[in-house]
Amino acid sequence: MEAETQDALIAALRLQLDWGVDEALEAEPQDRAVRAPERVEAPAARAPSPAPAALRAQPQLLPASVAGTRAQALAAGADSLPALREAMAQFEGSPLKETAMNLVFADGVAESGLMFIGEAPGADEDRLGRPFVGVSGQLLDRMLASVGLSRERDFYITNILPFRPPGNRTPTDAEIALFLPFILRHIELARPRLLVLLGGVSAKALLRSREGITRLRGRWHQVTINEGQALPALATLHPAYLLRTPSAKREAWNDLLMLRRRIDGTD
Repeated sequence: MEAETQDALIAALRLQLDWGVDEALEAEPQDRAVRAPERVEAPAARAPSPAPAALRAQPQLLPASVAGTRAQALAAGADSLPALREAMAQFEGSPLKETAMNLVFADGVAESGLMFIGEAPGADEDRLGRPFVGVSGQLLDRMLASVGLSRERDFYITNILPFRPPGNRTPTDAEIALFLPFILRHIELARPRLLVLLGGVSAKALLRSREGITRLRGRWHQVTINEGQALPALATLHPAYLLRTPSAKREAWNDLLMLRRRIDGTD
């Protein structure tokens, strides 16, 4: 072998070592320019892929035509707050149940005589299974503390919807109508003397009104629970709205003063 050829081969081997090639795969060199004959193999039998767990576990939703009737029957059959919570957990008429982490029922003191009703759980509420525990709930607690009201002692709080809508979107009219029998029964069983409706969704649903919250707030209304029972209800701004619109806190403060006067019997 000529010296130049040998030097070239040594340089090529050194280059391969620099690239990390440190092992020969075959005993004899292969001519890669010659195409090897193709091997045809019978395809191996493939086991069917299992369905995703979420799809396997998803229950069959009730048809929309019977979901409302089922909600009314479950709500009417609950004779206590724990029984109502169980009835709502068993209800299969809404896809919201399948996308939520937890049913969010209520918090506070049911026997307090004062009941707050919002619209739907947010992400923090869905995660913890309690209403108004996120940033807006913390603001509400501070606001109520300023007029001498504590969640641990003075009021009870819940939402129109017990399940979080995906992405915290506003509940649809159909969703509100579907869960309305549950919230009406919730009010009946809690037996408050006064209601506070937090935000437009709650106010319009329970007052059967098309007016916006800025028109409904700041005055007392009557919420009809059944044919023989109506309760005084104060509509006010939702704390989430106040976080987005701090200038509206003055109106919310005036609403809380109205509530305090009504509780004290000076209104």
